[in-house]
Formats: sequence, structure tokens, C-alpha cells
Amino acid sequence: MKRVIGIGNALTDMLVNMPNDEVLTNYQLAKGSMTLVDGALQTEISKAVAGYPYSLSLGGSAGNAIRAMARLGVDVGFIGKVGEDTTGEFYEQALRNIGVEPFILRSEHRSGKCVSLVSPDGERTLVTHLGAAADLHPEDIDSLILESYDCLYVEGYLVQDHSLIHTVVEQAKMRGLKVAIDLASFNVVEENRDFLRSLVERYVDIVFANEDEARAFTHKSDPREALDEISSMTELTVVKIGTKGALIKRGDEVVHVGIMAAAKRVDTTGAGDFYAAGFLAALCEGLSLRQCGTIGAIAAGKVIEVVGTTFDEEAWREIFRLREEVRTEQYLF
Repeated sequence: MKRVIGIGNALTDMLVNMPNDEVLTNYQLAKGSMTLVDGALQTEISKAVAGYPYSLSLGGSAGNAIRAMARLGVDVGFIGKVGEDTTGEFYEQALRNIGVEPFILRSEHRSGKCVSLVSPDGERTLVTHLGAAADLHPEDIDSLILESYDCLYVEGYLVQDHSLIHTVVEQAKMRGLKVAIDLASFNVVEENRDFLRSLVERYVDIVFANEDEARAFTHKSDPREALDEISSMTELTVVKIGTKGALIKRGDEVVHVGIMAAAKRVDTTGAGDFYAAGFLAALCEGLSLRQCGTIGAIAAGKVIEVVGTTFDEEAWREIFRLREEVRTEQYLF
């Protein structure tokens, strides 16, 4: 496995630092969840947080992971859909600038946006208007694109469109690709549990889930029991258990990998995406499960130190330095 192509919602992120959780309460948003809304409601929520500090960046779960993998030296591509607008132009060009091969389609709808409401404790709650991203359909996917890659990385948010996600993973498996999926959000898993379980059993090789998502998927409250159940369906399973690290299982091999203590916990946006990126980049190198988990933890630990998912070069140099120590087994969790 050397080349990875992602498919997901091509979104621009608006990250808002909130002084309290009043907006979440007022709009009945479950903290830590992802909620799909129409453009009008997203605009209303945006007005409610007007005046708070914010930043803009490329977003989307799979997009975050693919961009991070590109920086980690993996040959990557990305499939998504944007509008015929300046935001769409920006999105595609930004992918090219960081070495991602873009397979970006265009829609008559405006480009999608995700408002990420960041609580004082760093937890993020996502309010997403998919816009053009939701206009990606099964017939848009040119299956010949997949033949140049070894692994398809799918964001769990796509499960809102059962036909799309089923078609693309089926095509990937027919062409011999590994399929990896991040379960994305506990409420999305709950709403699509039966479909997701069938998808994982039939097509998926690698599953990433946090503790809440694993519980929603298996109905088991113990993370180890959830890990065992998911791993009975697939080749490799990662269940992230917050500050306790992650449980990783492949066949009969089970490892528990700790976390990288962040200097400061500013914003958890993209933490799961960067964990998957670090893990898969290490897997592409043929490293051990513990090394994969450690590099994933390093990437995740760095992204929660900043607002959004964009680091400065100094942070990347630190990631590269630590990765070299992991490769030589001088630095393992």
C-alpha cells in the first residue's frame, strides 16, 4: 500500500473560538457532534457567533487526512465536488499547492462550508451546510481514477448518501484497493448503524473510530469489547479512547498506544483526521502497529495545539523529527 485516494465532502472550514457554550444550548447542538443544516440556519448560527475570533481553512474530514498525508510524503489524491465560485477555485488550487492530485467536480450549487464551534475546553461542534459537496453522485465517480491507487480512504460523513458510499467502495474493492473508513461522528453512526455495519462487513479493511463512535457502532460500552467486535468484521481496527490513547487490533495482535501530551489543548478540530493520516502514512511504510499508532498520536497531538488544521513549518519539522525517532524505535508510546 503506497498510494492513497480520499473521497469526502470538499468543505471550507470557519473555525470560531467561543467564550462559552451558550450558542450550543440555544440551538440544541450536542457538544462534539456534527449536524447537517440548510444554508439559512448555518447563516443564522454564523450571525450568532459574529464578533468572536475566527479563521478560515480548507476542511472536510477526508480532505484534512489526505492533506496531512501529503505533507507526510504519501502519494495522494482527493475526490470531491465544489461550486463554480471563488471558494471552489481556492479549494482546488490549494490542494495542488500541497501536492494532492485533485479530482474535483463542479456543481451549480455554492461550495460547502463547515462552521466549527470551538468550546473553551477545545471540543468542537460542527454545523455543516454541504452545498455543492452534497451534489456528488455515484455516476460522477470515474472508476478508472481508482486504478492508480492502492487504498481508498472514506470519511464516514458520506454515509448520509448510501448509494454514493456503497458504489465507490464496491468499485474500489473490485479494483483490488484496500478500503479505510473513519466513522466520523457518533450521531452519524447512530443514524446509519445498520447500513454502516453491512458496509464494513462486506467492503472495509481498516476502521478508525473514537470511543463514542465505537459504542454507537457495536452497542458495547467497553472499548476493548467494541474493538473485538469491529475487528471480527475487518482486517485492522483502531479505537481511540481519548487521553488513554488508542487500542489497535489486526488479527490476533492487539496493542495499546498512548497519546502525545499536547503543550496546550486549543481545538480538537481535525484530531481524528490527523491521527488517521499519521497512522496510514506509517502503514504505507510497512511500520509496526505500535509505530503506526505513535505517529498517528504525534500528528493528532500537534493539531490540537492550534486552531484549525494548519501548522507552521516549525511544527511540521517537529513532527518529522519525532517520526524519525519512531522509525528507529527510539520514541514509542
